[in-house]
Amino acid sequence: MRTTRVIDMLEVTEAAARAAGRWIGKGDKKAADAAAVEAMRAAFDRVPIDGEVVIGEGERDEAPMLFIGEKVGGGGEAIDIAVDPLEGTNLTAYAQANSLAVLAFAPGGTLLNAPDTYMWKIAAGPAAADAVHIDASPTENVRNCARALKKPVEDLVVCILDRDRHKDMIAEVRAAGARVRLISDGDVFGAVATSIEGTGIDLYMGAGGAPEGVLAAVAMRCIGGCFMGRFAFRSPEERVRAEHMTKCDLDGVLDMNCLVNTDEAAFVATGVTDGEMLRGVRENHKGWRTHSVLMDGQTGIVRFVDTTGRAGTQKSGMWIG
Repeated sequence: MRTTRVIDMLEVTEAAARAAGRWIGKGDKKAADAAAVEAMRAAFDRVPIDGEVVIGEGERDEAPMLFIGEKVGGGGEAIDIAVDPLEGTNLTAYAQANSLAVLAFAPGGTLLNAPDTYMWKIAAGPAAADAVHIDASPTENVRNCARALKKPVEDLVVCILDRDRHKDMIAEVRAAGARVRLISDGDVFGAVATSIEGTGIDLYMGAGGAPEGVLAAVAMRCIGGCFMGRFAFRSPEERVRAEHMTKCDLDGVLDMNCLVNTDEAAFVATGVTDGEMLRGVRENHKGWRTHSVLMDGQTGIVRFVDTTGRAGTQKSGMWIG
């Protein structure tokens, strides 16, 4: 992907983050999400692409925009787009850490059109990419990850969504000697954080949304980490829908070659609320400031971008570090 295209997409996530940012702490997650969706959809119109949403806000009858199959962009190269305009709606509504505006993109036909079901997931950074596996036990993964990272098990931090379905996993991880970092929402952050120095997260495990799994897989492929998944259907109807949406083995391991079948992918996320990976939106009568991460699979380069803009204008300054 050309750098210019990645920057185009950065402006899309910045628009969504800024719109959601106006709802931080107001206790209305639906309004925050709607604002992010509307702003992201409008921003896509300014991007010279022929994009198709393969991961979005749901089916056409469930979502007014950014629905699966919707065409976006002003015309140009054909690309697949996966979006989560506001990952962590509750996090935004209640001013909690690590809500993000997220998208991933790749050449047409290369991103998995994941059904809206659960997926068991595991993610680790580049140093431990070959040490963990979705079918290994939590104890085995903890020990193998610690060994790969050359750190004591007692210092290993495992990120897990705070859900009843994870009670046994959490207990086993702690029994193995590792630490658990529970998060209330936002498992794209949890997976990607394993590859970002300074987040304090070494390993991610647990079940979350399958569409979010594709977003995380793109990021991990760009950065050289590991992501694996396995579908966890909640009903026969979900399985039937999946059969029509994907050619992957529905009962097998979903590796990164299945989830994102190209190295020409990119991942972009802009912080909405402050977190370990990104700072949140800052906006007042004088102007605005955002903090984002860009991952380019073609180059393997990860950039952190600090953008500022004057009030009442789209013009901005940018520092890339």
